[in-house]
Amino acid sequence: MANTLKLEIVTPEAKTYSEDVEMVTLPGTEGELGIYPMHVPLMTQIVAGELCVLKDGQQHFFAVGEGFAEITGGRVAVLTDMAVNSDDIDEAKAEEARKRAEARQQEKLSEEEMATVTASLVHSLTQLEVKRRHRKS
Repeated sequence: MANTLKLEIVTPEAKTYSEDVEMVTLPGTEGELGIYPMHVPLMTQIVAGELCVLKDGQQHFFAVGEGFAEITGGRVAVLTDMAVNSDDIDEAKAEEARKRAEARQQEKLSEEEMATVTASLVHSLTQLEVKRRHRKS
């Protein structure tokens, strides 16, 4: 039995992660979903939140947006509109983005503009939550 699985995280911009890992925890629509090697095949929707990776006994965290995950016994493919390693999150920039998005929500916007602003707000809030939870002291 294999003791790792291949995790690939893909955004519209690039493949942001591709490694063999021991476990993945995804933010699913019904709550967190833990995936170990040999998991039953499944396709599921993910929500904005924290994706946790266990690799070489160490936990790594990502802020991810909405998307989908395809799970097979040896692979997890995550397709999402955002994926940022917690170590790469710039808290000040994410806070600025949050403030801008909240200010824009007060303006008279078209439905399309409001959807874009709301997505930006969700992305910045998710990044802030993940960064603050795992801030290195």
